[in-house]
Amino acid sequence: MDRETQKMLSSYAVKIRMGIIESTYSAKAGHPGGSLSSADLFACLYFKEMMNIDPKNPKDENRDRFVLSKGHCAPGLYSALAYRGYFPVEDLPTLRHIDSYLQGHPNMNTVPGIDMSTGSLGQGISAAAGMAKGAKYLGKNNINVYTLLGDGEIEEGQVWEAMMFAAQYKLDNLCVFIDSNGLQIDGPCSEVMSAEPIDEKLKTFGFEVMTVDGNDFNELEKAFNAFHSTKDKPFGVIMKSVKGKGVSYMENQVDWHGKAPNEEQYNIAMAELKAQLKEIEEA
Repeated sequence: MDRETQKMLSSYAVKIRMGIIESTYSAKAGHPGGSLSSADLFACLYFKEMMNIDPKNPKDENRDRFVLSKGHCAPGLYSALAYRGYFPVEDLPTLRHIDSYLQGHPNMNTVPGIDMSTGSLGQGISAAAGMAKGAKYLGKNNINVYTLLGDGEIEEGQVWEAMMFAAQYKLDNLCVFIDSNGLQIDGPCSEVMSAEPIDEKLKTFGFEVMTVDGNDFNELEKAFNAFHSTKDKPFGVIMKSVKGKGVSYMENQVDWHGKAPNEEQYNIAMAELKAQLKEIEEA
């Protein structure tokens, strides 16, 4: 990846993180930790043209699809969509407010750019597999479907039913990202209900698998390239990431799975992110 692309993606990843902090602070609720760990993937998906999408035509039937299976991380997706031009960035602070179209979990009926309403863990990947199968059935082999799960989410049995389905029907147009940040709402995944070895499980379920640093753009790009070159198998990407990435006091802290920063914490987070953005822009 060239230097200018890296700089552009780094800039958008920080802006996405700023949107996450802005929206959860304003809502006094939400899930910043897993949203922050996924921000680099969102930057790649929406700003490196990894997906065939058009904010001016969000319902294009030939578009690629993205399903946020870990729907509680909507603040991250909303922020990416806003900066990509699907709706005003100024609307992000209305997150979870009464009468706002930006509710705590994605709603495809109210938010431009949302391809599936999600929130009940495990259902997103099931819908994504169905979308991929539908595209195959219709002969639209140029449509790819991407979905993002959490490593806590894959403790759900429904996830593995969807994995079996994807392998059975050779859905090589389906790319499954697993945000492996090691923490879920109750504590470390290793202590609550370990799904390890995730890579071996995916391979056993018929997936082509790659493990990458989920906060490294070059590694994410390699994963996208590997997905596009894989035939007759669904593709799984295990993203080793840092929960709360980008905000010092949130990083690797399970407490920030599902709570909002107070005013003091908001000011610290925004100051850190603004400093990061300035450093990127001046580099």
